[in-house]
Amino acid sequence: MNNELRALREGRGLSQATLADRLDVSRQTVNALETGRYDPSLPLAFRIARLFGQPIEAIFHPDDEPAAAAVRARARTRVRP
Repeated sequence: MNNELRALREGRGLSQATLADRLDVSRQTVNALETGRYDPSLPLAFRIARLFGQPIEAIFHPDDEPAAAAVRARARTRVRP
């Protein structure tokens, strides 16, 4: 599974440690998520999506999903009030 976690985190100016604190996980877990070595549990995926105000599908996508690039592009261009 691929994800946009690093881009979202860096876009908000968060360190891995700060994000880990906000998600109640270890910094190592954030690192493993960002590098694709760990797939999150569903509750953790929901916490991540809620924190970034994005649908889960905009953050996490299967390796073989052909529309993943379009979903990622929409997530990055979403306008916030």
